[in-house]
Amino acid sequence: MRDEFRADLQIVSQLLVDMAEGVRAAMRQATRALLTADRQAAETVIERDAETDDLYRHVEERVCDLLARQAPVASDLRAMITALHVAADLERMGDLAEHVAKTALRRHPSPAVPAELRTVFTEMSEIADRMAVKIGSVLAKPDADLASELDRDDDAMDELHKNLFAVLLGDDWPYGVETAIDATLLGRYYERFADHAVNAGEHVIYLITGQSAPSSF
Repeated sequence: MRDEFRADLQIVSQLLVDMAEGVRAAMRQATRALLTADRQAAETVIERDAETDDLYRHVEERVCDLLARQAPVASDLRAMITALHVAADLERMGDLAEHVAKTALRRHPSPAVPAELRTVFTEMSEIADRMAVKIGSVLAKPDADLASELDRDDDAMDELHKNLFAVLLGDDWPYGVETAIDATLLGRYYERFADHAVNAGEHVIYLITGQSAPSSF
């Protein structure tokens, strides 16, 4: 019975790793669509969001089944709780990538981001990608130190978010209100993507140490 339980836990862990890889790929493609007006990339992100949703449901179903059949306690119960929380964060990260893709698609065939903002969004996407990689790594092999690095990455994302607003609120902004609104929302999508990555990392730290970290929200 114990071996079966461990095998089921491993399946849940792999589902989470698959989710992390999926949302990383989604945000990378969404950013490409955003910066290059790549319609196909945007449509692919939107279509594949359902795959992330399916993985989320599989995690929920397996965890609920394990809770019902095994009545886990202590560290095993912690693993179940962590899986549910992390899956929810990853599902939301996938939704945020989809929001970026939809913005790119709405502006097609023109790029959704003007030249003045390409650098900041490129840098935001690089941080988002780095954080998604780390989440996948700590889910595959729990590592509290690596999970803690996500806070520093989030600080860098927050700084870029401030830089974005400085440009949008500048007196020489030439693109009007609609483009400014799009850019504001896009910045929020990347910033929240990072927040959910930090939250997932905090849940992994809880799994390892049993100590809850303060929420990043």
